[in-house]
Amino acid sequence: MTEQQHDADRVESRAHLLPEEAAVGSDDPEAQAEAILAESDLREADRNAAPDTVLEHRTSDQTVNPVEPPD
Repeated sequence: MTEQQHDADRVESRAHLLPEEAAVGSDDPEAQAEAILAESDLREADRNAAPDTVLEHRTSDQTVNPVEPPD
């Protein structure tokens, strides 16, 4: 199977709307599938590509405003 055929098969398979997607509809399920798969491939290649995947390492005094000034 060529890479193009594999990609076409993935898009065709993903273009079948999930129940949640079918409930709201889609103007172009194939274009939607291509976009979803492209983003998925990007996230798979770069684990930090997804929003909210980078953890910040801070201490509590860097994240919380004190209620009272220190004595």
